[in-house]
Amino acid sequence: AWGNGALARQLARKGAKVVGVDLAPTLVARAKRRESRPVGTPLGIAYHMSDAADLSLFGNASFDLVVCNMGVLDMPDDTAQKAFKEAARVLTAKGRFVICTQHPCFEGNDTAAWVVEKIGRTTTVWRKVTRYRQHYEIVNDWRVAPDQFLQTISYHRPLSWFVGSLRVAGLAVTAFEENEPTDEFVQQDNEGAWIRQIPLHCVIEARKLG
Repeated sequence: AWGNGALARQLARKGAKVVGVDLAPTLVARAKRRESRPVGTPLGIAYHMSDAADLSLFGNASFDLVVCNMGVLDMPDDTAQKAFKEAARVLTAKGRFVICTQHPCFEGNDTAAWVVEKIGRTTTVWRKVTRYRQHYEIVNDWRVAPDQFLQTISYHRPLSWFVGSLRVAGLAVTAFEENEPTDEFVQQDNEGAWIRQIPLHCVIEARKLG
């Protein structure tokens, strides 16, 4: 799972036996506090602080499903490739590895933009993209308080990199989905209607070869 365990809790409520992993100690601590709260029913989730590129806490073929939710985009190439190999190692023979990430074809801060053209009474929205084939860092600014911003680094790789890196890890892509926004999101977000036409996130499913 990623972050403070939101996805882990969703999966647990659906009946899965869940183990959550994150590298940030503060997020793991927060997830554990939610699990141990006296109010409500604990979901039986075990949380660990660990690097996705080193899952030595777990033995081979330990899981039927491994999910990396919005995590690969924050990993440099070599770290992400090691994480793919570790995911393959801990998966059972028929297990699945699911990656939720920014859409490599359309997302980007300084290298992608919305273009709105109005000619007469017709308005058309385009997604303009450059440097698609290149590997590069993206600086993300996060507003955490009215006058306080933090920066994080994410990484752009073309879609072919994902397919090739998964293949090297012993995994083959078996499904690919491009998330569609909900009606609520479309109504509340300024870019919602545009994202309904052009997805900015995607989900990749891979399974073990052989």
